[in-house]
Amino acid sequence: MNINELEHIPPQSQLKPCLVIGYGNTLRGDDGAGQKVAEIVADWELAQVRSLPAHQLTPEFAALLAESELAIFVDVYPVTELAIAESAEAEIKAIPIHPSTYRHDTSVCEGAGHAVDPHSLLCLAEVAYGHAPTAWWILIPATNFEFSEQLSSLAQAGIAKALQKIEQIVERGGTQPGN
Repeated sequence: MNINELEHIPPQSQLKPCLVIGYGNTLRGDDGAGQKVAEIVADWELAQVRSLPAHQLTPEFAALLAESELAIFVDVYPVTELAIAESAEAEIKAIPIHPSTYRHDTSVCEGAGHAVDPHSLLCLAEVAYGHAPTAWWILIPATNFEFSEQLSSLAQAGIAKALQKIEQIVERGGTQPGN
């Protein structure tokens, strides 16, 4: 997303209750898995979901977050081949981001410069716009960060699991899957 796209934000009545932001570098192997998830979710064409692939999180996303009821961030986390061998399988992580982690500690907003993490972006939405949505951070295991557009089999499997988790979270309106 660039700053020019923000000029075309629809009125609040037309915004989606759920915002999915998948981010990472598509030219660095598995790092692009978050963007791939966002592209697939966008292809679902769900009326209540807006899905955006991005190279990185930037402060400009705060306005969209402030007008959403639910946010799902999708990125990768590095795992080693040894860790995979020892545990048989690396799993995706679905981490609820509780409002208390950013609403009562605005110091997380201090890092909201060029690139930010989900916590500081939610804090920025809260401080600048008066609202931050319920949020989840989905992390896909990744092993390949070489210059490549190819995803490892581990990341591909993680994408499939992440999509299932997103579907569960959206169906439950942001509550913990399984509750």
